[in-house]
Amino acid sequence: MNYSQKQPQALNYRVPTSQTLLFPDPRPLVDRLGHDFFRQLTERPGVYLMRDAQGNILYVGKAKNLKKRLNSYRVANPDRLARRHLRLLRAVARIELQECADEAAALAKEAELLLSLKPKFNRAGTWPATPRFLVWQGDGRRLALAISETPAEGWQVFGPFGSGIVHLRSALARLLWFALNPALGSTVMPAGWVHGRLGEIATVSDAKSSEPDLRRIEMVLTEFFAGDHDGFIAWIGEKTKTLAHAHDLAVRDADRETVIQFMQAKARRTRQFNAPDPSAASKRMNLDSTMLFTDDNGPHP
Repeated sequence: MNYSQKQPQALNYRVPTSQTLLFPDPRPLVDRLGHDFFRQLTERPGVYLMRDAQGNILYVGKAKNLKKRLNSYRVANPDRLARRHLRLLRAVARIELQECADEAAALAKEAELLLSLKPKFNRAGTWPATPRFLVWQGDGRRLALAISETPAEGWQVFGPFGSGIVHLRSALARLLWFALNPALGSTVMPAGWVHGRLGEIATVSDAKSSEPDLRRIEMVLTEFFAGDHDGFIAWIGEKTKTLAHAHDLAVRDADRETVIQFMQAKARRTRQFNAPDPSAASKRMNLDSTMLFTDDNGPHP
């Protein structure tokens, strides 16, 4: 028999998943803290502080469910995690937990700790954010929403806040659009809005009517910024109950949750901002109220 011409036989049986890995993924936190640490974790919201062997705080995070969040750190797969993340997991010697009443409280506590501790492995939130304001105005037919560090005259002002105001404006703009255009939904929403790309000035209007009346929306928005958050959420629910597409309903629900969480966090915020210098208003944004709303022949924002 000519063995040199013998063809190799194919292996047709399935290899068990447990045998597909020659070496299991590293689990430095499990090795160091033990299985019982992860089994006994609380499922409540809170913040966690990761320390090294010398007690230095390496990382601060927050979680809606501490047990679920910390269990995500158990496996340190070098093919899936960034090197910075791997270095953190190898350096952690112990983890401290601080339970909070809810997720919004955990978010506020995390922000406070990041500013005061400036942990080595945290990148965002470790330095004070530039104060920003949500500004808006309407002319009865259109409503404009913008963000400014130095609000100009003629605009209603809400704030100041940090960078999170960007998410509030996006959520409000989409919710107001859905309230005005429930039958059309996102099909005629300005390009980019669904993904949070609103541009410098976001203008909300009724896409069906040539002479819309937005005075009711202006009143609802005024009451919302004055503190009637529940009334605003209920009004949005009533105006958008005819949304037909599942995607639009999902976006609406996510945006309502964003608004609720933002306002809850606002109520707990204790950090103060310095008032902006009114003389610098023209240096930041062109929010000239005389140019914002123009006729069809004029420039649009």
